[in-house]
Amino acid sequence: MGFVKDANFSVGAGLWQRYAGEFPVRNHLIYLNHAAVAPLCKRSADAMKHLADDCSQYGSLHYPEWLAAYNGVRAAAARLVSAKPEEIALVKNTSEGIATVAMGLDWKPGDRMVGFHEEFPANLYPWQRLAPQGVETTWLSVYDSLDRIDEACRGAKLLSISFVQFLSGYRAPVREIGEICRRRGCIYFVDAIQGLGAFPLDVRQCHIDALAADGHKWLLGPEGCGVLYISQALQERVTPVEFGWTNVAAYADYASRDMSLRPDAGRYECGTLNTIGCFGLRASIEFLLEVGVEEIGPAVQALGDRIDAGVLARGYETMRERTPETGAGIVSFRKAGADAVDIVNRLRGRGIAAAPRAGWVRTSPHFYIAAEDIDRMLEELP
Repeated sequence: MGFVKDANFSVGAGLWQRYAGEFPVRNHLIYLNHAAVAPLCKRSADAMKHLADDCSQYGSLHYPEWLAAYNGVRAAAARLVSAKPEEIALVKNTSEGIATVAMGLDWKPGDRMVGFHEEFPANLYPWQRLAPQGVETTWLSVYDSLDRIDEACRGAKLLSISFVQFLSGYRAPVREIGEICRRRGCIYFVDAIQGLGAFPLDVRQCHIDALAADGHKWLLGPEGCGVLYISQALQERVTPVEFGWTNVAAYADYASRDMSLRPDAGRYECGTLNTIGCFGLRASIEFLLEVGVEEIGPAVQALGDRIDAGVLARGYETMRERTPETGAGIVSFRKAGADAVDIVNRLRGRGIAAAPRAGWVRTSPHFYIAAEDIDRMLEELP
């Protein structure tokens, strides 16, 4: 192989074997593209098939099951991030969650926020649109020191950062940044889509005020169904921008015209929810809770370390040096003279899924991938 098999690479070896049957994709692909769209875990797919079959035969006769699914997602997501179900709203995607906070806050001319250059557009555009309102932004690099972030947060109204960066795979020191935001009185928003489900995240310990994530990456659920955590305290400061019949407390009373908001994060839910998505997302989050994210994290980290060591040994460069504190499930690499799209197509032809991103080959394994799968990918690299 050309690289030393470190003892850390054995972490999680038994974990994937215990749950391999939950991932039919293993019968067809070595799937290293969870940072894009993950394959559904079997429980998520089965839950959605159940609803589809039930609706085809009974319509909405079993509507109480639908309500249980909505509440089930809220409860499961709350457990995952150590929040309360009342602090979880069901949204279409991460972008909607970010926009809900960005557009709903009581911004005033002269207010300032802190953002980061390396963010995915979903965590850039909503904040950039605040400029016409007179909101200023201090732009930093995610690799800046905590002292630099601390200084930028002085007098800032909000800081927004990704848990894990979508291209470099850099896992931010979210707890330390949370301490800074708490001390500075700065609202703390985290785009969690590239880490939630793969690494533990406690909103209380990290002093996170709001967080959003879609279900179709590391949560192993469907597209078009996500969660927005927004603390009870912050709910009083974020006005719903989208407004429909389910934002209000009396939404179940169709004759009511009382527009008082729901007393929880449901106030940000505008109309009919993605019911089949909620069936799938509840099942996938409950599955991850059963496996234990505290076990999943070390397994994902070890797989990423194996890719990192392997590609470096083969003459590739990686975007960022990995450490136990900052490594995550994403490893991007490239080699001079080798086209990333060609490499990804080569891997695809050999039953290995990865993604080309900005000239880099991006790989992103989840815990059910075996070390031998990583070795196979490495052997197929040009």
